Amino acid sequence: MRRLSTLWHSSLLLLGVVLLPGHAPAQAGNSASPFRPEITASSTGEAQLTPDRAAVYIGVQTRASTANAAARDNAQRQRAIIDAIVALGIPREQISTENYTVAPDSRYDQQTQRTTVIGYVVSNVVRVELRRIDQVGSILDTALAKGANQINSLDFFSSNSDSARHQALGEAVARARSDAEAMARAAGGSLGALVELGTADMGPRPVYRMQVMDAAVARAPTPIEPGQQRIQVSVTARWLFIQRQ
Repeated sequence: MRRLSTLWHSSLLLLGVVLLPGHAPAQAGNSASPFRPEITASSTGEAQLTPDRAAVYIGVQTRASTANAAARDNAQRQRAIIDAIVALGIPREQISTENYTVAPDSRYDQQTQRTTVIGYVVSNVVRVELRRIDQVGSILDTALAKGANQINSLDFFSSNSDSARHQALGEAVARARSDAEAMARAAGGSLGALVELGTADMGPRPVYRMQVMDAAVARAPTPIEPGQQRIQVSVTARWLFIQRQ
């Protein structure tokens, strides 16, 4: 028996129509099962959202001739910063230590070719989670005024990212089905039942990290603009292809 197979392919849209066998070829003497043509389509969707949360990373770095002196100075400064942030209405549960290090402060002498420890450096970084974007500027200014000398980064994110992602998924599925229907019509048939549907995120979750300038050159009041963020997803789907009789 003669077996027919057809292939349509569009590299631009990443779309294809493939004829696949529903069963293995029958043994000699048995009737062969019919092929089941399928249409495969891939598409993307995206959604915009405005961040409504932020996380600020505030650090204090101190130096002294001994590790104990550097740590004592650091603790006093960081405690003053934390107390001031709490006084602004930020719960202590939203403040956590992100990093704490003690390291020797070394200098290399070119003449003697020796490295000498001249003191110690202590760094303490806390993460402050903010439930309102309009709190970011005042938190930064307060921390700097109380002795912070490192603002490592500022993260913006959204509390409703799932709803935006679902919107992007719906858009991607609709586009994929529209493309598949167009191919089916062009091939002289129509779409049948959905066989398979899958998705993948295109890139990270909608988190934006802004690197902040050295605290020594910062000036109050600090303007903060979170802007818009974009979520992108991709989907791939397969449908049965119904040939026109």
